Amino acid sequence: MTRYIGLFVFVFVATTISAQKPAYKLYNEKGKKLKYEKMLETAAEADVVLFGEQHDDPIAHWLQYELTIDLFKLKRENLILGAEMFESDNQLILDEYLAGLISETKFEEEARIWPNYKTDYKPLVNFAKNHGLEFIATNIPRRYANSVYKQGLAILDSLSGEALEFISPLPIDYDTTLNCYASLRGGMEGHGSVNLADSQASKDATMAHFILLNVEDGKLLLHFNGAYHSDDFESINYMLKRKNPSLKIVTISNVKQDDVSEIEEENLGKADFILAVPSSMTKTRTQ
Repeated sequence: MTRYIGLFVFVFVATTISAQKPAYKLYNEKGKKLKYEKMLETAAEADVVLFGEQHDDPIAHWLQYELTIDLFKLKRENLILGAEMFESDNQLILDEYLAGLISETKFEEEARIWPNYKTDYKPLVNFAKNHGLEFIATNIPRRYANSVYKQGLAILDSLSGEALEFISPLPIDYDTTLNCYASLRGGMEGHGSVNLADSQASKDATMAHFILLNVEDGKLLLHFNGAYHSDDFESINYMLKRKNPSLKIVTISNVKQDDVSEIEEENLGKADFILAVPSSMTKTRTQ
């Protein structure tokens, strides 16, 4: 009898421990727990969804793919995808691959794909390819962002007319008091630099520019970007709203916590929906 009681206790404890280790939890801006269906329903009613990820988080990448599938079921051809992970001067080669004009091998050789492309972004690109969806390359070419980082925004005035087609219209100005930029400029601690903030702003402005160029009435543009580019309703969100205040934007932020059973105070207010993932979660290859 004692042996059976011991077995029962072991099974009960094992089951309880297992139930206490969710892969993620969803919260709203104020920290209320939500179901995935609520996020899907809200996202489907938006003009733009900014899905802010931690680049090495496999749960975020999985949920991006699942959200894409489910939004496609609701929106069909009225769904457009876009991503920070593709630079604007690669739009042609991306379009050629989606249209079947070039091979997957050639696309991956020439499109300056990220190290974690094959595990994390390739499924999204191929979903677009297989279902005839547009996929927008939104980011500023890294050579120009790097030039801004080294020499400031003024360097962009020296670009050729052809080069200017790949960035936000000039001048790129931004609110330096926003936390996303003030923290990079140095803030109260004095760390960082003006050029670092300028480089970040050039990315945000360019992504917002290409999102706005492709937003259409009745369509939804689902955009994937690093969480820093949309957290706290700043960055891309700020750039979009400044140009089009009536645009309906839904933001998602991906945060990591030791315990996801409750949202941590520092993560409150980051986005309309906050995806909390355990800090112990395995990571994808980003380098």
